Amino acid sequence: MLKELKRSCHITYLTLDDGTADANARDLATEYCHELICIPHRRREKFTAGFYFELMVNLTSRLPYAIKKYESPAMRQEIVNRVADRRCDVLVCDFLAPAVNVPFGLNCTSVLFQHNVEAMIWKRHYEVQTNAPKRAYLYRQWQKMRAFEAKVCPRFDSVIAVSREDRETMQQEYEVQNVYDVPTGVDVAFFRPTGRRKRQPHNLVFTGSMDWLPNEDAIRYFTEQIMPRIKQEVPGVTLTVVGRDPFPSLVELSKRDPSIIVTGRVDDVRPFIEEAAVYIVPLRIGGGTRLKIYEAMAMEKPIVSTSIGAEGLPIHNGEELLLADTPQSFAEAVIGLLRNELVARELGVRGAARVRAEFGWDAVSQSFAHICERAVAMKALPGLVQNRNANAVV
Repeated sequence: MLKELKRSCHITYLTLDDGTADANARDLATEYCHELICIPHRRREKFTAGFYFELMVNLTSRLPYAIKKYESPAMRQEIVNRVADRRCDVLVCDFLAPAVNVPFGLNCTSVLFQHNVEAMIWKRHYEVQTNAPKRAYLYRQWQKMRAFEAKVCPRFDSVIAVSREDRETMQQEYEVQNVYDVPTGVDVAFFRPTGRRKRQPHNLVFTGSMDWLPNEDAIRYFTEQIMPRIKQEVPGVTLTVVGRDPFPSLVELSKRDPSIIVTGRVDDVRPFIEEAAVYIVPLRIGGGTRLKIYEAMAMEKPIVSTSIGAEGLPIHNGEELLLADTPQSFAEAVIGLLRNELVARELGVRGAARVRAEFGWDAVSQSFAHICERAVAMKALPGLVQNRNANAVV
């Protein structure tokens, strides 16, 4: 979306930098911004002693850990400095976590881009957790996240959600007045089959950052409760998990079980998607919308997802993908597609046609820009804009 916005807007991009970005990341930033400002920021690696120590210390913090770890006085000061010269028309806070660094009372229009209703994610973490100590910790994180989200969202001049469901939740739960929604988009020129990769008839694929808890839970759920059922009917089935920072137990599982392939971070996910017979989205936790589903649709892949995995997307069971919410029904859907290549291909073709026709980034970016322009106008002349609950122009 930034690439599209850069065509008509001057983009200054502020980001925390923990030193883990690729060597060419700064050069590639010219694709989506005119000016890049990196703020050094220390981050504890997951599953280390320091990480668990921070989790314990967070018990006494009013902020949830997922917010606290991004707190940066240097970022806050940089924002103040950038806005002070009055050259900035609108400050866009991308995602809830950086909002902890946004000072309020700035002489600049502010927009919060909410990729999810974050409290909903932590509520679902709590609901699916069976370990009593972890369940108690997650309950407290959910309550902290809800309090933070409820306090922060109304402070921005406008909030942008990525689904109608999230927009309505924020209106009802947090009493946010100026909240709009834009659809999720996909680069339909980039995500397209090349014809150079041969389909592996028994291969399943999942893509996503494995340091995000909903993705971790999804793969645990799939490998423990669904994959064994599929293996009973399709003994040669394999699963390729593509994404950065795979959790240690998944890496160990892949060493013991040759049917589980873990790639870690890759430069390009498309070859792995193109080779797969079925794309899976076994999410039980999450909010917002699922960019990964649109990417798989654009690659003409048949998709099996949970209802939560496809939540917020205007697509339909049996038309562009298959939905299944129990281990047995999910396994049966996957087995059916593995056994019937014609049905799988037709499902993939229908999905690709829909996403190419309706969900390219150009239209999505225009909707986003219109909301930002409206927010600027409302702040300058609030009396001219009365309809505070209007939807985004989509």
